Amino acid sequence: MDFDTIAAISTPMGEGAIGIVRLSGGDSLPIADKLYKGKHPLAQASTHTINYGHLIDPDVNETVEEVMVSVLRGPKTYTKEDMVEINCHGGITSVNRVLQLVLNNGARLAEPGEFTKRAFLNGRIDLSQAEGVMDLIQAKTERAMNVAMNQVEGKLAERIQRLRQELLETVAHVEVNIDYPEFDAEEMTLEVLRTKGGAVREDIDRLLRTAHQGKILREGLSTVIIGRPNVGKSSLLNSLVHENKAIVTDIPGTTRDVVEEYVNVRGVPLRLLDTAGIRETEDKVERIGVERSRKLVGEGELVLVVVNQNEPLTEEDQELFRLTEGHDAIIIVNKNDLEDRIDLARVKEIAGNRPVVTTSLLEDRGVDELEEAIRGLFFEGDLETGDMSYVSNSRHIALLTDAKKAVDEAMTAAEEGMPVDMVQIDITKAWELLGEVIGDQVNESLIDQLFAQFCLGK
Repeated sequence: MDFDTIAAISTPMGEGAIGIVRLSGGDSLPIADKLYKGKHPLAQASTHTINYGHLIDPDVNETVEEVMVSVLRGPKTYTKEDMVEINCHGGITSVNRVLQLVLNNGARLAEPGEFTKRAFLNGRIDLSQAEGVMDLIQAKTERAMNVAMNQVEGKLAERIQRLRQELLETVAHVEVNIDYPEFDAEEMTLEVLRTKGGAVREDIDRLLRTAHQGKILREGLSTVIIGRPNVGKSSLLNSLVHENKAIVTDIPGTTRDVVEEYVNVRGVPLRLLDTAGIRETEDKVERIGVERSRKLVGEGELVLVVVNQNEPLTEEDQELFRLTEGHDAIIIVNKNDLEDRIDLARVKEIAGNRPVVTTSLLEDRGVDELEEAIRGLFFEGDLETGDMSYVSNSRHIALLTDAKKAVDEAMTAAEEGMPVDMVQIDITKAWELLGEVIGDQVNESLIDQLFAQFCLGK
């Protein structure tokens, strides 16, 4: 495909050692050469080399920057086009000046994600790999990064292509039945549907079983910490973050608003929300915080309920247990360094099948057991297998779910003796839905929407 030449800053804005301005397109080298002064013109440089020199503003013949310029000739580049990366000093002014110089001499400012979009449109990567690039940038833990890296490397795409090939072969058998009715292919078609359709359905199901964990690794697990005032909720947040993020005092009601922080717990990214202590109060500000806490319980994917071992179980504690019914929750009995005044047997009875962990956050005891309980609640050991082929993208999950449904409908229709052309419709639909995952079947507006989420310069 033929595109104009684009440019953007590819490093974060701010002060740093190096800033990079990236160009892609047929005029990348001529534009850079017009500005570059070094031992040799960039046009004479070999591909995939870095060249020392200076940038000169041709309008005033003035030296703008000392640079190292990478020359990358297509098609063996990120976008499959000719590319140039200008490495300059990392100050805000210097990087912007280089970018402006490039734009003034023939390049166009890239749209968000346009470099990756060109990689997709030029056929270097498929849509699932492009989305993996975004996940890789946004990964909050090493395990999330591994999942994204597998997607960037095309492992999900390979599985999807295999499934589509199986469906394509099934459609071919059905086509034989339609186009050559004189041959008695009906039994063969039904048998093909049973074997190939069943295998495809099982493989899709296997992918979907990883969806919940994959989505957690990609987006983080929304985790709400609740409890009565002064039971150790803010201390729990500080222990998991390993930093004093929340104010901790012995005065009840210190936390009045929601404190949010991301934390990596055994490879699982948590979006921790420390809430105001839930109790009846006349304080108007605290009452607003309590209402927010109650609302967040319904929105959280995991609730950490903190109670005080140094106090008897109260009606307010039991109300919190009832509030979390139907939610994934872990009960934390804190302050086990103090006198035991709580009925632990009663706590475990009310908790039911929800894990109960005892801690002394003051003395940093029990935190390891809590982290293991969090990991075990959602991954049950799968995180340690080394198989990082998780489906983590909401769009992929929805498409795979619909594809599985279409395969089910095709198999049911065949079992009920429906005409083979009706069966073919459902098989083809499943094939098309799987194609949307990797971008073989996708409309332009979706592509624009997906790449608009990327940062400039990627």
